[in-house]
Amino acid sequence: MSTARMPAHGGDLADRRVLVVEDDPTVREVVETYLQADGFIVDVASDGFAALDAIEIRRPDLVVLDRMLPGIDGAEVCRRIREGSAVPVILLTALGAPEDRVAGLEAGADDYLTKPFSPRELVLRVQAVLRRSLREFTPEAPFDLGPFHLDASARVARKDGAELTLSAREFDLFAFLLKHPRRAFTREELLRAVWGWEFGDLSTVTVTVRRLREKIEGDVSQPRILNTVWGVGYRLDPEGTS
Repeated sequence: MSTARMPAHGGDLADRRVLVVEDDPTVREVVETYLQADGFIVDVASDGFAALDAIEIRRPDLVVLDRMLPGIDGAEVCRRIREGSAVPVILLTALGAPEDRVAGLEAGADDYLTKPFSPRELVLRVQAVLRRSLREFTPEAPFDLGPFHLDASARVARKDGAELTLSAREFDLFAFLLKHPRRAFTREELLRAVWGWEFGDLSTVTVTVRRLREKIEGDVSQPRILNTVWGVGYRLDPEGTS
């Protein structure tokens, strides 16, 4: 694995470690070069099993993960990552159909790019996802609402005292909704506020809501906390009443 250091870009992202999992050596080299040029420490893996080993040993701050890999595919790698880690994952996919993107998001990916992609756009996505996960803004005081406790600065959320295991995007969505309880948001509004995207696949929001419900609801088939507001979008009712 390569761990060469390049001049860091400064700030809270300096010397952050990114694992690039890609079986195409040309794509892998290009992504590695661009990330290193932006100051990241880069480790690489060419298949899913090597990726899981690298995550355990290297403890990356973010994973760039190809969807189509030999051995076990990227979606399965992402699912296994999510069994024990909230490390942000950006999925690279050559499969452009919406159901393929949804499959990656359901596996726990925080973001995705469709091949062919601009290496510079990937670097910007890595920066954006890392900045959200590292919470570079002014620290916020923890607060309690209903059965929930949120410490945004420490990236910790609890329900009835038990810590919730949330991916980076799930945490961002949950934190945003907790800060705006009982207010309905459209998917477009959530995409702008949580993802920072003016345009994008709205199924990204739908899938993340579904995954978040699995973590906070007693019965996901009859949600009482993260409710669908028909014709509008979603609303968080912390006390579990609609």
